[in-house]
Amino acid sequence: MIQTITTDIPDISEEWYRDVVDVADAAPAPVQWFAVHFTEAVILLLGLLVVAVAVPRLRRPDPWGRALALVAPATVVLAYGCSELLKSLIDEERPCRGAVTILAAPCPPTGDWSFPSNHATIAGALATAVLLLSPRWGLLAAPLALLAAFSRVFVGVHYPHDVLAGLLLGLAVTLLVGLPAARFLAEMLRRHSGPATRKVDQGQRVG
Repeated sequence: MIQTITTDIPDISEEWYRDVVDVADAAPAPVQWFAVHFTEAVILLLGLLVVAVAVPRLRRPDPWGRALALVAPATVVLAYGCSELLKSLIDEERPCRGAVTILAAPCPPTGDWSFPSNHATIAGALATAVLLLSPRWGLLAAPLALLAAFSRVFVGVHYPHDVLAGLLLGLAVTLLVGLPAARFLAEMLRRHSGPATRKVDQGQRVG
């Protein structure tokens, strides 16, 4: 039987949460509407960015690039799975169950725990995948992921430490699992590629 861990909310995180939701409550209606829909829109955009930067790599005769394009998106799914596992072990209640005004309605049901934020985890993993595949586009993906994470606090469904943990989890899984997996897959691709492909790969690494 899996035992859950009940956590105490850090005082500074709770204070920042209340400060942010107070600002959100006083914001104009169009800003509130935008914030409620912002996270999903950003995650969709980051997902499209991953596809956009991965497809060209799949078409090149470069084992490392092709391996990275295949592995990086898969790590996003793994990061999400890890966040779900942590949620089942750490039963931190949602902050929106307190007596505060929130923009998101309704508050997620009991059992849909708060730590870590799934949205922030996915955003962090997607942004890291984009950064690995294309550092130039990664400069756009990183701030988008930060804003997506912040929006979860703004609408009232997560504490700041929830989204910070989610971002770091997405980053860590993508780097610590994705890079070794990509190296292994790249080596497998090199072994099954022709001499011309290996020569191209060596030339790109030297260059």
